[in-house]
Amino acid sequence: WENSYSIKFTRFMYIAENLNNIKSQLPAHVTLVAVSKTKPVADLMEAYDAGQRIFGENKIQEMTDKWEVMPKDIEWHMIGHVQTNKVKYMAPYVSLIHGVDSLKLLQEINKQAAKNNRVIDCLLQVYIAEEESKFGLDEEELYEILNEIQHNKENYKNIKIVGLMGMATFTENQNQIEKEFKHLKTIFDKLKTQNSELKTLSMGMSGDYQLAISCGSTMVRIGSSIFGSR
Repeated sequence: WENSYSIKFTRFMYIAENLNNIKSQLPAHVTLVAVSKTKPVADLMEAYDAGQRIFGENKIQEMTDKWEVMPKDIEWHMIGHVQTNKVKYMAPYVSLIHGVDSLKLLQEINKQAAKNNRVIDCLLQVYIAEEESKFGLDEEELYEILNEIQHNKENYKNIKIVGLMGMATFTENQNQIEKEFKHLKTIFDKLKTQNSELKTLSMGMSGDYQLAISCGSTMVRIGSSIFGSR
């Protein structure tokens, strides 16, 4: 028992220390999303006990299972690719959906939010990487969606577009990553002049969040630097 307690305590100190180190480096205007996908509830509770209240998951079922058993003052962010047929499972509680990459998905989120008498905040995911595996909208699609919402507000009362999200290419080339982040920031700044509700620019993960912040990110998604690698 003593040994397992000691391991658990060490683990808690490790997660708490990682969290505090990262938070101490973040500017006040940057929000930290602790990416907790695949991690057990015990690990999330250690982060919670250390003061973390925003967690990001990439599978709706796993997020829902955790939501059911964890404290209700947690903000749950869906950071993965979303299938329309699963939106209904997170609609009662999700705080922010990062990866909205089609009008069809947005319409489904609006529909399920209405059923739950909620307004769900969303980020539009913009494709900035030079990788086929990444999801996202190109600039033309992005403007089409924003125009559609602008001109048909009555049909989108239960969603609120609060910003953009992007994922850089998975590469060691820092110049390329910086170029992609700056490209997204330029798009974000342009849109902000037309829409004052756009406040969030979600870009940057464990490997590149400091670069993302220097390029204008206001929200970073950090997992392995808090919980350790999977």
